[in-house]
Order: sequence, then C-alpha cells, then structure tokens
Amino acid sequence: MDDQNKNLILATVLSFLVILVWFVFFPPEEPVVDPNAPAVSATETAQPTAPAPPAIAGANGEPTPPERPAADVPRIDIDTPALSGSISLQGGRIDRLALKRYRETLDPASPIVELLSPVGGDDAYYALFGWAPGAGLNYEDVPGANTPWTQTGGTSLSPGAPIMLEWTSPAGLTFERQISIDEDYLFTIDQSVTNTGSAAQRLAPYGTVARHGEPQDLSNFFILHEGVVRMSDGELQELDYDDLPDLDLVQREAARADVIDVAQDGWIGFTDKYWMTTLIPEAGTPFTSVAKYVDGADIYQTEARLPTLEVAPGETVQTRMQLFAGAKEWETIRAYEEDGIDGFIDSIDWGWFFFLTKPIFAVLHWLNALIGNMGWAIIGLTLLIKAVLFPLAYKSYVSMAKMKELQPEMEKLKEKAGDDRQKLQQGMMELYKKNKVNPASGCLPILLQIPIFFSLYKVIFVTLELRHAPWLGWIRDLSAPDPSSILNLFGLLPWGTPEVGSIFFIFSLGVLPILLGISMWLQQKLNPAPADPTQAMIFAWMPWVFMFMLGSFASGLVLYWIANNTITFTQQYLIMRSQGYKPDVFGNIRKSFARKTGDEKS
Repeated sequence: MDDQNKNLILATVLSFLVILVWFVFFPPEEPVVDPNAPAVSATETAQPTAPAPPAIAGANGEPTPPERPAADVPRIDIDTPALSGSISLQGGRIDRLALKRYRETLDPASPIVELLSPVGGDDAYYALFGWAPGAGLNYEDVPGANTPWTQTGGTSLSPGAPIMLEWTSPAGLTFERQISIDEDYLFTIDQSVTNTGSAAQRLAPYGTVARHGEPQDLSNFFILHEGVVRMSDGELQELDYDDLPDLDLVQREAARADVIDVAQDGWIGFTDKYWMTTLIPEAGTPFTSVAKYVDGADIYQTEARLPTLEVAPGETVQTRMQLFAGAKEWETIRAYEEDGIDGFIDSIDWGWFFFLTKPIFAVLHWLNALIGNMGWAIIGLTLLIKAVLFPLAYKSYVSMAKMKELQPEMEKLKEKAGDDRQKLQQGMMELYKKNKVNPASGCLPILLQIPIFFSLYKVIFVTLELRHAPWLGWIRDLSAPDPSSILNLFGLLPWGTPEVGSIFFIFSLGVLPILLGISMWLQQKLNPAPADPTQAMIFAWMPWVFMFMLGSFASGLVLYWIANNTITFTQQYLIMRSQGYKPDVFGNIRKSFARKTGDEKS
C-alpha cells in the first residue's frame, strides 16, 4: 500500500467519523422550575443594584389569584406587517403574538407561526414589565403581573401608532406606559412614574420574559442551542433548558439563578431554532441580567432589572426598555445591531466555527439576493469556495499526476527492496524528493472540506433563510431532506414515503442522494482501482455508503456536496490532462465491472 493511498484512506476515515458524530442526539433531562423571586421587604434598606421584581407566582412563594378568563380580560390588538396579536390589560402583558410571514409547514393553508401565548393555555410564553418596590413600598403599590391597567391613548398597536396605559397605586404613585413598535419585531416600552405623595419613594423598573415549561417543539439536536441567550458587556452566554436545574441556589432570589451585573451593554431572553424573545435595556445603561427558576414550578424566566430610582414628591422619572419578539432574520437582526444593540447578530447560533459560518452565510445571503434562488446560491457558493481553494487543489492534482508517472519506478523499487520495508521507504522518499512530489498533497484538500462541510451544515440547519426555501421542481425546502423516494419510484407508485426519522427512511433514497453517490463514484473512476483487494473494496463501497448516510441530510447540504464533487471531477480531469496524464474514466469503469464479474465467476 503506497503512502498516497494510506493518506486517502485516513482522510476517508476522518470524514466518516465527523459525519457519524453529527448524527448523535443528546436528549435533555426534564427540569423542574419555578419563577418565584422575593421582593425587597418594607423594612429593607434600598440597595444600589436593582431589587428583585414582584414574583410572577406571588410574593414569597404565595400563589397568585387565578388570571381572569381570557374572554373577560380587555385586550389591545397588535397589527404590523410582520406581527399580529394582542396585549392583555391584566398586567400589561405582551402575550399573544404570531408571525405573519411564516407558516408552520409548506402548505400555504397551514397556520402562521405562533410565538407568544397567554397564561391558561399550553406553552404559556409572554413578556411582562413593571416596577419592583423599594423600602417603604408594598407589592400593592407597584404594577405587577395582575395589575389592571387602563388604556388612555391609541386604539391598537401598529408602526407609528403607539398605545398608552395608566395605573395609579394606593401609595399615590401614577404609572404610565407607552408601547410602540416598528415595522419588524422591535417593541419599545417607555415607562414613567409620578410621585403625587409627600414622601420620596424608591423603586426599580424591570422586564421579564416567562416561559411555562419547555417548548414542545424543541429540536434536541446537539449542534443547536435553544434556551437562554444573553450578551453581557460583549460576552455571549448560552444556557440550555436542562442547564437551569444545575444553577446555584441564590438566597436573595429564593431560587436557582444565574445573576450577572452588566455595566454598560447587553440583552437577555429565550431563543428557539428560528424565533427569539429578548429584553434589551438602553445602550449604556447598567442592569442586572437574571436567568432563573424556583424548585416546584415549571416556569423558566429571564429578567433585565434596571437600577433603583428615587422619585421625590411631585417628580416624574422615566425609563425605557426594548423587546425583540420575532423571527431571527439575519438582515433584520444585523440592522438592529447597527442601530446600537451590541452583539445582536450573535443571537443566531453560529457555533464553534463562527469564523467560517458567519462569512459563509454572508456570502450565501448575498448570492441569494443576486440570483433570487437559494439553491442556485448554494451552487454559486460552491464555485466560490472551489475558486478560493483552487491553488491548493492545483498543486494537489499536479502532484497526483506526477505520482501516476512515477508508478513504474515505484514498482521497480518494490521489486528491489523485496521484504525490506525500511529500504523501500527510503527509496520512495528519495524518489519523491528528486521529482518534487508530495505524497500527502492529495489528502489536504479532502481534509479541508471537513470544516467547510460542517460549517455549511450548521448554516443550513440554523438559519431562517434556508427554512422553506425552494430550489427547483420537487425540492421545495432546502432545509429538509429530499422528499422524493426510490421506494415509490419517485412518485410513480401510489403510496407515500416513510416519515423522516423512521428506520425505513434510511432506505428511502431521493434523487439528490442518488446523484451524490453517482458523483462520488465517477470521481473515483479518474484513477484505476487500487491493486490491494482491501483498498479496492473500501473505495468501491465508499460512494454508496455516503449516499445512504447523507440521504437524510438537508437537501441544501446534499446539493452542495454534489456540486463540489462535480467541480472537483472537472478540475482534476483538466489539471491531470494538462500534466500529460490522461485519466481513462470509461476504461476504469469497464475494469471495475470486469473485476466484479470475475470475482463472481470465481
């Protein structure tokens, strides 16, 4: 077995290992959570940092009065080009929100995606804003989860048409809240408090995003983060749902919590695969970032607590916080970052290879805007990647061509060396050095494809722009496997295809996986089969094993691999011919079939 074949087999084994690892799933444990957080007691001296807000589940763990039936709760409609929903006047909660631009499935009649939902139904998920009481104030003196707000301005919430809410507490504090929204997914919550009493009061504004239980549609895939995501003074942190039960117990919170004091810029919230709900204090404002749960309830919670404010008699103080609630569209999130939300583009899960995934997606997005089709953009991206790697590929294929020319001399060396392997190795190294041939050069381009392949897989898996993106014909969703199947002759037979994830789906090869196997097989035929029977068998099976392994991968990724193989075949063929070596593709195919026929006869 010569060194070149050893390196090729090594590269193949490494590629197999990487791809096999990607199939591994890590199901999360079922956590038990609760949102309880103690308030600052009436006798407590106000702290420089923000006190904990009134707990959603009630002060000091006491149960809250049940929420009024949904039909009895006054609501304010939300209507924008991107969102529809409503705000509950009970607590002023933003708790009904749907994404107009996105449907649950490819069926145009399927429901639009629902992001937020009110308490009382499945998967309650909402945003709440209020004030935490300082010394001298009680929970009844500040607005909380069940405060009955009065609408004083606006009819419905839409871009350029904010709404106004008002509530006066028993302590003589008048709270006002203005909620506005832009054309996309950014709410702005301006809160003010006026002290009409005779004594100064201290209190702290906060925002909360609460989620009752884990989402039912969790991907549970190890390369994707779903859960808490936050930025704290330039440092990104991600906490999975199953990480929260392992947090330390914080006495001041009376809960397991992760508390970070942010000095200047940051945000915190929950991220799903394609959607996100995030609290964003004003840039340059210090705040306390909290991710927590309390044992005994099944509610996850994130909080952004602003510093404690002192309101003198007759004085009015104001504060502002923003809420992103919507789709993780790359262009939209990047625009928000450019407008001052620090590091917001990192709310998209770029992964460990962010230095590759970010530029790969940026180029893919640009090509899609230029071409108008994400499938052709993937093929265009493949061309660009191959162009960047061409100098390396050129050296590799030139070296491979020279290796073919040296085959007769290598055979002579083997005859001379006999069983003396050390002498054979020394002779081969001298031969390589004399002819300026690097036997490992053919392996390097293959190895470089591994991180590129993984990065593109990550991009296709996590970015919203690939979701439900069509290419041509039967490929209507590049983020999903090829829906065609050889089991029903690609739609000619009157039965459906196995469901994704079933054991039969492995054998339900679509058109793209079959084309992938053929492209790999043809690429092999640029060179004669190895003389060693073991090597020959490995190389013969490799394309078809990959065909089955990648058959359940996203169509966009399989399309990339087919394009990559096709371009590689063309490059290698032309470069080897330019070096005087003419690959006999059809001759190698005939020999391959002849060898198999001969094996069967023997």
